[in-house]
Amino acid sequence: MTDHHDERPLALVTGASSGIGLELARVFAENGFDLVIAAEDQGIHTAASELRSGGTNVQPVQADLATTAGVQSLYDSVRLMGRAVDSAAINAGVGVGGRFHETPLEDHLNLINLNITGAVHLAGLLLPEMVQRQHGRILFTSSIAAAMPGPYESTYAASKAFLYSFSLALRNELKDDGVTVTALMPGPTDTNFFERADLTDSMVGRAKKDDAAEVARDGYEALMSGEDHVVAGSFKNKAQVAAATVLPDTAAAAMHGSMAKPRSSD
Repeated sequence: MTDHHDERPLALVTGASSGIGLELARVFAENGFDLVIAAEDQGIHTAASELRSGGTNVQPVQADLATTAGVQSLYDSVRLMGRAVDSAAINAGVGVGGRFHETPLEDHLNLINLNITGAVHLAGLLLPEMVQRQHGRILFTSSIAAAMPGPYESTYAASKAFLYSFSLALRNELKDDGVTVTALMPGPTDTNFFERADLTDSMVGRAKKDDAAEVARDGYEALMSGEDHVVAGSFKNKAQVAAATVLPDTAAAAMHGSMAKPRSSD
């Protein structure tokens, strides 16, 4: 490995084959980071080729981070490089749209395994070394859905609320250890999320979306300046979070439900 790569900090980004994850990886690369990028699909290799074109050292890892073995294999790949992770964007996540009892239970359990268990597992492997070095940054991709209960995407909104709470708790625990933790809270973003979650037929699925590159930039800047969280993208997202914090939970749930409910179920 060349000396110049040894001087470059290393960033780890999960869910980096497309969407916000790929854009986060791009921002890190533009700012002089080498990369380890992970996703479960083949697209992670295409993403790596694309990111390498700027001269960045990119290590792709194809792994299912909803599994213990997948998280471990990603961590092992990082360890084999013999380099410290300066910044980690724990971004991999899926959604499941529809009424909970009418959608496949295994899809919801897989969502919890990826969005929650996989995120906690990876953070648990990375943090001890960051604390030991007294330096590190972790970005969790939460969502504005964390601010309110989410009918028609019940486990998704709950998983993002978990990540937001977890992120702020870790941040407080690590405040004297040189490690910062930031929660990225995007609103509806122009990615393949809505197709995969089967939410294209909802009000939110049809509405105008934020640009993933803009969301990633907001997240990167918040991470680098050590902020506790950032509501990324449009002003509408900030307004929704503000409304959700003053509305009673049942009213916030109704508001979310009206946006996420498929038209076909009216």
